[in-house]
Amino acid sequence: MSAAISETFSDWDHHCMRLALDAAERAVKLGEVPVGALVARDEQVLAVAHNAVITQIDPTGHAEVLALREAAAVAGNYRLPGAALYVTLEPCTMCCGALIHARIERLVFATPEPKAGAVISTLKVLDNPQLNHRVSVQHGLEQDRASALLSDFFRARR
Repeated sequence: MSAAISETFSDWDHHCMRLALDAAERAVKLGEVPVGALVARDEQVLAVAHNAVITQIDPTGHAEVLALREAAAVAGNYRLPGAALYVTLEPCTMCCGALIHARIERLVFATPEPKAGAVISTLKVLDNPQLNHRVSVQHGLEQDRASALLSDFFRARR
């Protein structure tokens, strides 16, 4: 399903994205790229995670993957139908694949990732008609805060 910027986000959406942004801020303190993710279903938070590639010495330690792992453990099933994933940065190809395998119903991300984002920026993975699952996508929620967090992080590294 094509991604769309939505002017209409619920209070719950704002709450979830703020929690994801709080997780991203925790990542900064660990020297990780500030990306946070949250999985929710039926207005219940199942998992919150932040990037941990460096601290876990794990190339798959993206916030989305870690949140999906935790949510699956909480749910007792790797498939999470009816769940939404909120993330502060547009997911990469690997993370899009994980969303599909987990049967995530809805993706909400804050800001695009022009170099590696695989939803609207580069490959548009979730629009592939050959895939056996569709994820609805919205973006732009808390974009200014997420973008500033990333800009500040990388500026401090230069």
